[in-house]
Parts: sequence; structure tokens; C-alpha cells
Amino acid sequence: MTASPEPEPEAGPGPDPGTVRPGGRTARVRAAVLRAAGDVLAEQGFALLDLADVARRAGVGKTTVYRRWGSVTGLVADLLGDMAEQSLPRTDTGSVLEDLRANAALVRRTLADPRQGALFRAVIAAAACDGRTAAALRRFYDVRVAEWAPCVEQGVARGELPAGTDAGEVVRAVSAPLYYALLTTGTAPGPEAAERAAAAAVAAARDGVFAVGG
Repeated sequence: MTASPEPEPEAGPGPDPGTVRPGGRTARVRAAVLRAAGDVLAEQGFALLDLADVARRAGVGKTTVYRRWGSVTGLVADLLGDMAEQSLPRTDTGSVLEDLRANAALVRRTLADPRQGALFRAVIAAAACDGRTAAALRRFYDVRVAEWAPCVEQGVARGELPAGTDAGEVVRAVSAPLYYALLTTGTAPGPEAAERAAAAAVAAARDGVFAVGG
């Protein structure tokens, strides 16, 4: 699946998407464009994402969009970066199991949301055949895993999990079955699936499955 051909931008692209965080009108334009891009992805998928259409939906000039983002993949990269930054922070309950239950519940709610679930399916599909989108998606998950990894690290420090437990792998093990369920069934996982995912990841971690060299 590839995006529709795009006309050449009327001016060269600016800084790499996500490297500038301006305020004022520029920030408002960015927010409107990213919202419009997310709407198109959720409604129509990556193949029909077009910069001119996004500009029209956002109510901004297409030259502005071409100059700032340069390409569909540049826009998707910035959208994913913004989503990672705007995602809710980790929970700190004092229990690794409760923390990861909260993580699983957050992932489940995101996938069950009509707009967010459709958006993620579109981006994941695009990442399978577009290298820049795949890299942007990896960066998104790197940010989210890094946000939640301290929950596992604190569990190790409290003696709930073995020393040497790979925190990032535990966090990924919580989310993985939820995404798999969505992609293989087309239906968002329910609360019971989120509970199972967290419990299974913690049980495996307690048994040393995620310990380095284990």
C-alpha cells in the first residue's frame, strides 16, 4: 500500500518534523494539520492521505503544509511524535502488577477508541511497506516504553521482580497481545484481555523470563 502521488512542494521542506516546538499561530497551524491528518488516516487509511487534502481540512494554505512537512511520511512522523508526547503519563501505585494493569487498560482504551484504533491500524499497515513510517512508529513506541519502564524498574527495586529484569521487554509483553488481538480479529480487546495481558507479563517476569541471561 502506498500513498497517492504528491505534487512537488512549492518550497523546500523546513527542519525535520518534530524538531521545532514553536508557539503562537505556528503551533495552532501545526495542531490543526496534525488533527486533520489523523482524521484522514482514521477515515480513509494511509493510501488516501494527501497533503493538499489535509491542508484543506485544516483550513491552511497547502504551501504551508508542503513547506513544513514536505511529504506524507514526514507528516505521519510528526503526527506519531506528537501522539507519543501527548499520551498519558505512567501510573505509580507502588505495585508493579497494578502499574502494568493501568498500562494495559490505557492501551486497550486507545485501541477501542473509534478514531485512535483506526488510526493505529492505518499506520501499522503503512509501516509494513514504508521505511520512514516504520521508523516513526518505532520512535513512538520507544517513547511510550521508556515512559512505562520505570514501573518495572521500581518493581525490581522493591523485590517484586528478579534483578536484571529487562523493563522494556516487560512493558512490550503487556501491549503485544492486545495489538495482536486487534490486528487478527479486527475487534478491539476487552477489559478482560487487558487484565490477562498484565497478569501474564508480570507472572513471566516473576519467573525470570525477562531477566537478562535468564
